[in-house]
Amino acid sequence: MQIGIVLSALRRHRLATFLIAMEIALACAVLCNAIFLMIERNAAMQLVSGLDESRLGVIQLDGIDAERANDVNARVVGALRGLSGVTAAGLVSAMPFGSPGIRAGVNLDEDQQVPGGVLDFYLADAVALDALQLHLVGGRMPGADEFAPTDELVPANPPALVTQELAQRYWPGENAVGKSLWAMDTRLRVIGVVEHMAVSRPGRGEAKGSDWSVIVPASQGPRLTGRYLVRAEAGDMNRVMRDAQQAIRRVAPDVVFDVEGSRRISELRERHFEGDRVMMGLLGGVIIALLAATALGIVGLASYWVEQRRKQIGIRRALGATRTDVMRYFQIENLLIVSIGIAAGALLAYAMNLTLMRFYELPRLPLLYLPVSAVILLLLGQAAVLLPALRAAAIAPVSAIRSL
Repeated sequence: MQIGIVLSALRRHRLATFLIAMEIALACAVLCNAIFLMIERNAAMQLVSGLDESRLGVIQLDGIDAERANDVNARVVGALRGLSGVTAAGLVSAMPFGSPGIRAGVNLDEDQQVPGGVLDFYLADAVALDALQLHLVGGRMPGADEFAPTDELVPANPPALVTQELAQRYWPGENAVGKSLWAMDTRLRVIGVVEHMAVSRPGRGEAKGSDWSVIVPASQGPRLTGRYLVRAEAGDMNRVMRDAQQAIRRVAPDVVFDVEGSRRISELRERHFEGDRVMMGLLGGVIIALLAATALGIVGLASYWVEQRRKQIGIRRALGATRTDVMRYFQIENLLIVSIGIAAGALLAYAMNLTLMRFYELPRLPLLYLPVSAVILLLLGQAAVLLPALRAAAIAPVSAIRSL
């Protein structure tokens, strides 16, 4: 069958052809963006936090006055370290996937003319920093005399650890150790570079990267109170977290134990990405429903056209057309309609992506998703038209003669 014959037949069914092509265009646009969003969310969920999440837990307390912060900290840390199975317990200002911690903009020069973006700042005492077991890729860890209390954002002109991502962004091709960052009037001296340390709310805050973090050594005080890091073996963590709640209520009954905020890091991670998993499930359902509706539309239209053309098909069979010729006709017809829909869908996909970029700060849709979606729709179209095409090919030549 020639393509010209197929096009001539389609021109006599402009409305039906247009509707099916637009359905395919919509399917193409949604499919491109939905697959893109699912892959983006899945990639975000696979981020490396830099922590041994199964062996770490965070305890969060509220209702601690600044005047008695040191006393409460001493009692709580002592109780935690006395629990069976606990190998380390110390103070932290925040942890990845938990409640937001300290967040501030930084500059790369003292005159504050070279902005470096918004970073997450983690304060940690010596025990907590050691318990994190961050992978050091350059420089050194803080010494015992570099942990100082603070009433401000961070201690005055402190040493700091930055992530490898920040080091490569701020000082590409250079050694970050010895460089400086400025947070308002405070200078932070980079003494070491760690491979990873995720921000407290990946994908939720102002930080542009998941590793836009700075770790500052500090000791207990008004700025470092109420959050405690606990390390234990993975198999003991559930029991340790239960025992910790009971122990704290004994030694500090006047503080509020935040049950929701006190979790294993692995649990916090699961909860943090729960919305992303739900969204991926919904997008998957939308894709399945849209592809099913598109396939049913193709089947319905092709079946309708087979019934309308029974006489013509029978005549062509009587004139020598084979079953393969008849099937190929409907397959070519479907291929043309789907191709028109994909061409329109490509434009619609980028229009949809531009809208998402504007309102949801998503990246630009890569070109790769268009051919992937096109192949899926082309295969779907050919599969959907197969049964009507087989029914058409089964029409006997004698049926045309009987209908005359």
